[in-house]
Amino acid sequence: MERKLTVNDGINAVYGGCILGGGGGGIIKEGIEKSKKAFEYGGPSLISIDSLEPEDIVVCVSLVGAPSAKKQFLNDEQLIKTVEKMQKELDKPVKAIMTNENGAATTINGWLQSAALGLPFLDAPSNGRAHPTGSMGAMNLSEKKDYKSIQSFAGGKNEYEVNGIVSGSLTNSSDTIRDLSVRAGGLVAVCRNPVNIRHVSENAAIGGITQAIELGEVLFEKSEGMKRINNVVDYLHGNLISKGKVSNFSLKNKGGFDTGTLHVDNVELTFWNEYMTIEKDGKRISTFPDLIMTFDLKSGLPIVSAEITESKEIAVISVPKTQLLLGSTMYNQNLLKTIEPIINKTICEV
Repeated sequence: MERKLTVNDGINAVYGGCILGGGGGGIIKEGIEKSKKAFEYGGPSLISIDSLEPEDIVVCVSLVGAPSAKKQFLNDEQLIKTVEKMQKELDKPVKAIMTNENGAATTINGWLQSAALGLPFLDAPSNGRAHPTGSMGAMNLSEKKDYKSIQSFAGGKNEYEVNGIVSGSLTNSSDTIRDLSVRAGGLVAVCRNPVNIRHVSENAAIGGITQAIELGEVLFEKSEGMKRINNVVDYLHGNLISKGKVSNFSLKNKGGFDTGTLHVDNVELTFWNEYMTIEKDGKRISTFPDLIMTFDLKSGLPIVSAEITESKEIAVISVPKTQLLLGSTMYNQNLLKTIEPIINKTICEV
């Protein structure tokens, strides 16, 4: 299957992706701007995995950094350069581009590069929701001990500008990219981890881009507020957890991540870029990779963790992981355990 994506698809993908981002995955303004730029290059074509052969090579593009960082900078040339640099490292042609996750900015990661370079965009994000670490978007390549990660990167402006290639173990390469994002002012574009379609079909969230577009359509079926939020909850088979004013909001930017907590009434949320836990009256009711998301109560539009403010009126929803399109990494306990010391909460075996 192949179809040419439209400007309206881009808008829906940004808003639907923002919801599936679960608090991370970039902000809506950034996603809309990126979408507009992609269509200045003519827009990408979306293909399903059955459009390619099992041994065809695809590359994953992503943005790495903290959404709240104030000095972040990326331009079209830097985004395109990462894919071109990667192709020079490979002895087989890149047949398609895929994104690492769903999010307001990340669902359309690669749309611009795809359109500019004439490469199709794959309807299979590495993960159908957003996640904090690079390894969580690497389709369980972390379990392949002999796998050598190749990651090209670019970002920053003036004295913060960086670009190049990193290769090595998946963990070391991903950690290095995260460090470089800090040096670049908070954000870098990355093209990484070439794999064949066989591996994608076994590990990615197949159909995740289409789902984000459809979710955006569902959001805008209603005009405002709780009608929109309820529409989203019904579509995702989730639950409305709480609504009210934000209190006790805290956010810290450390090591290229946003971490913090917030309360809405008797409900506490923790986040590490993405929302990680919900506890009500001290009792756990939702845990990553369950989808936890916040919405502006008046407009009904999704709002990410980096844009929450004290006293803002929001609604909190959750969707069980069993109802989501997820990549294989979301069931990898070794990767999920890395969350625990960051938020000081139990994640595994909850």
